[in-house]
Amino acid sequence: MTIHLSDEELIKQAKKGDERAFAHLVQRYESLVYSFAFKMCRDEEKASETWQDTFVNVFRKLHQFDGRSKFTTWLYTIVTNNCRMKRRQRKLDQASVSIESPAESHDDADHDQTAQTIPSWKETPLDSMMDKELRTLLDDAIQQLPYDYRVVFVLRDVEGMSAEETGKILKLSVPAVKSRLRRARVFLREHLNPYMTS
Repeated sequence: MTIHLSDEELIKQAKKGDERAFAHLVQRYESLVYSFAFKMCRDEEKASETWQDTFVNVFRKLHQFDGRSKFTTWLYTIVTNNCRMKRRQRKLDQASVSIESPAESHDDADHDQTAQTIPSWKETPLDSMMDKELRTLLDDAIQQLPYDYRVVFVLRDVEGMSAEETGKILKLSVPAVKSRLRRARVFLREHLNPYMTS
């Protein structure tokens, strides 16, 4: 049965036109794709559209997947590109703020001490109302991040990707990933600080 096959075998069979193999690939990764799309746009309708667009792209371009990276890396790349295109179409970037720091030295790209970690998205022993309020504030702050910084933050701090894997997905150097992550964390910390210290 195809359901028990590895990704590599399913991809090989799907490339030969096996519709069941492709259906199993979709089934295996549909929740990952939808979850990541939702974390990026925080909107069910847009996440569903991105989910659909992603698997249409996978179906059309599967022959281009050469197996040099993990299949999930390729999937994340497609989702990221689809989210970016949707943002451009809807011109939502106007709502985001600039967090660029032109005077910042590139030499400190590896120093993360200025970026204390923001509260975890995982369940905490906080009172449920406070937890819900904090999540809402965090969601709002994340939505204000420019897209290029938000995607790095979500991949690294929410999805748990390494800097190397994030760099492959976004076609960025590791120092660039670290620099964007640091700026995103500082921005979010500043936005959440009044809540955390009140």
